[in-house]
Amino acid sequence: MSKIVVLGAGESGAGAAVLAKVKGLDTFVSDASAIKDKYKQLLDKYHIEWEEGGHTEERVLGADEVVKSPGIPNDAPLILKLRAQGTPVISEIEFAGRYTDAKMICITGSNGKTTTTSLTYHIFKSAGLNVGLAGNIGRSLALQVATEQHDYYIIELSSFQLDNMYDFRANIAVLMNITPDHLDRYDHCMQNYVDAKFRITRNQTEDDAFVFWNDDPIIRRELARHGLKARLYPFAAVKEDGAIAYAEDGQMEIDIPPTFNMELEKLALHGTHNLYNSLAAGISAKLAGIRKESIRQALSDFEGVPHRLEYVATVRGVRFVNDSKATNVNSCWYALQSMTAPTVLILGGKDKGNDYREIEPLVRQKCTALVYLGLHNEKLHDFFDSLGLPVADVRSGMKEAVEAAYRLARKGDTVLLSPCCASFDLFKSYEDRGDQFKQYVREL
Repeated sequence: MSKIVVLGAGESGAGAAVLAKVKGLDTFVSDASAIKDKYKQLLDKYHIEWEEGGHTEERVLGADEVVKSPGIPNDAPLILKLRAQGTPVISEIEFAGRYTDAKMICITGSNGKTTTTSLTYHIFKSAGLNVGLAGNIGRSLALQVATEQHDYYIIELSSFQLDNMYDFRANIAVLMNITPDHLDRYDHCMQNYVDAKFRITRNQTEDDAFVFWNDDPIIRRELARHGLKARLYPFAAVKEDGAIAYAEDGQMEIDIPPTFNMELEKLALHGTHNLYNSLAAGISAKLAGIRKESIRQALSDFEGVPHRLEYVATVRGVRFVNDSKATNVNSCWYALQSMTAPTVLILGGKDKGNDYREIEPLVRQKCTALVYLGLHNEKLHDFFDSLGLPVADVRSGMKEAVEAAYRLARKGDTVLLSPCCASFDLFKSYEDRGDQFKQYVREL
């Protein structure tokens, strides 16, 4: 019997362990931190042995194969030891893919992947298809493969998940964009990060589809390098050479027979960045054979994603918008681009090697004040203070940040939480950060 060790017992790890157990493998779970009660209960339900608060190294190194949580870096000492002795280290997605024949619609990108994944799932689900939502959002793919049976999976994939995928194949691969992100995890080398993103096309055949933003210079450059076999479906904001999906004369158009069109004003999501999300989701739905009427209906009634340009409240004329999911600079750029009122921007957190030059013109144009939120705001001071905007420096938490932003705002302004950074200096997650923002706004 093959020995499988699962490192990390979060959503992906616990799911992988259940799948391994169901498939009759000798399964052991090891987590360096405390395991949440709900995952302990799941592991116990399937009689899976586990440990927390550290790794029994001898047992881990004795595995025939290791399924690694995406949160564990590839250069972690234990991972290096496993690789040195030739033990395969794979992701939960790679592991789950071995045990299902479902069609895989996989979505990645530095920005927009969560909204696009959620929107694509909404279209498939609304059309009555038997579909599961998995990956970076939703429930563990492995757990669904173990306990359910879907015909389609819509999967959001981070670069960390893609790193340890080898034989997995996406029937439809969607790459929204590539901008600098997580460079601290990739030796501060942009090409390493780019290569990780392009792993979504790995193993694709002539029967598969690659959907991508036509105007992304990095994607265009990499297309030639990778010699893709999949059929190409580029999208763009306007009709241009090569793009099969675009906007023209107030209509969203997808030139996949039979041609799809829809009035832009009827889309549930507005703004250029959301046009890209709608185009990518629409292409995927068309390729899956979903009827045009079903796609139109779903694109018009989608309710959006929490923590992504989420309207919270208007307090005495000041509008508050939660964009906590903006964990990199490019995502903040899209948020600022969509602002139509003078903006007080709350930014900061755990810097991932950010280059703030990308948003500098928009900050100059649209922002009336800045609130720095983080334990280490020195880099923000060094870059933005020279713009001469009023600044509040907050290191204690979200309550003080919301109060500071409200003081700096005038009637008619928007307070935008779009941090550019990871949340882990002051918060458990970007969701926790966004939830606290909403809580303290409503307490004003």
